[in-house]
Amino acid sequence: MITGSYHYPRIDGIVFGTPWQQALKQDVARIGARRVFAVVSGSLRQAMPLDAALRETLGDRFVGIAQGIGAHSPRDDVARAAAAARDASADLLLAIGGGSVVDAAKVAQLCLAGGVFAAPGFDALRTKDHAGIANDPLGIRVIAIPTTLSGAEFTAFSGVTDTARNMKELYAHPDMAPRTVILDPRLTVHTPAALWLSTGIRAVDHAVEDLCSINSQPFADAASLHALRLLGPSLRRTKAAPADLDARLQSMIGVWLSLTGTQGGVEKGASHAIGHVLGGTAGVPHGFTSCVMLAHVLRWNKGVTAERQKMVSEALGAPGREAADVITALIADLGLPQTLREVGVRREQLQTIAEHAMHDRWTPTNPRKIEGPEDVVAILDAAW
Repeated sequence: MITGSYHYPRIDGIVFGTPWQQALKQDVARIGARRVFAVVSGSLRQAMPLDAALRETLGDRFVGIAQGIGAHSPRDDVARAAAAARDASADLLLAIGGGSVVDAAKVAQLCLAGGVFAAPGFDALRTKDHAGIANDPLGIRVIAIPTTLSGAEFTAFSGVTDTARNMKELYAHPDMAPRTVILDPRLTVHTPAALWLSTGIRAVDHAVEDLCSINSQPFADAASLHALRLLGPSLRRTKAAPADLDARLQSMIGVWLSLTGTQGGVEKGASHAIGHVLGGTAGVPHGFTSCVMLAHVLRWNKGVTAERQKMVSEALGAPGREAADVITALIADLGLPQTLREVGVRREQLQTIAEHAMHDRWTPTNPRKIEGPEDVVAILDAAW
């Protein structure tokens, strides 16, 4: 008999397809926020008159903007954004951008709650017994408008990089999930193609590792399967026709579905675990980590997840084929990298990456037991 539980995140809702300015204006009014501070993608700010659009939408409720969030959300960048929001007396944060921007805004909530505005203080934010943070509701929340397919907007945890130790670390709180997520493909046409498509593979990774998880559950299975049915065709359509807004929205909805398991506590495996280290330690962009690891982890795990991998192949439109081969073909069709050396990882880094991966929360939950760094090195060797 199957057993389990699913706990819904503390999120008010998802708005999809509505123009972002209209959706944002309505939601800020619903919440009753008076001082909205935006954390945004610098490249998006250069590509469009974002400041003017925010002033037009929010009027005098728009009190400031921060950009300059580096890849994998370095502590210093998050601290600067939080301090700027504090100085603006913000009562609501708005994140517009990719995963690093959204993660930064989410952790800025913790900084504001804990009075932490410098990198060394972040260690206290990660301790479970930190007074006023671990158990109390967060006073300032986030609205997220994503411009990539990384999915950070759907989770109650974030990764922030401690650049002093060159490690990406996890921060969590039940209120860290944004109050509202606004999915508008119109904003995403400014996102570089490789970033959009590679983060789409990150969403595929979410769905695949949920399906193959040690604690998969029916609700997450259903969402993950439909996520793959949407993501495979829509990513290929966007590659062929970047202006196809319907394809972009289908991918965004696929991302939403792909995070259902994560929200409900379904454990991931080695693709995510190694991916975290590739980002924080080797500087590999978020989406590319899944491009270069997922197929190799599937092959390494096949002895214990073969039946589940058949579901992956079918959902991606290739029943009867090896799941790893189907993933490889999709990545090739999108023109994305498939090896570690293509994304700048040096062979002499593999041992360090493997050792760091042993400390990731999802290494112990990989379906095939990882006994030690030598197992991770074997996967990395295959991917190199």
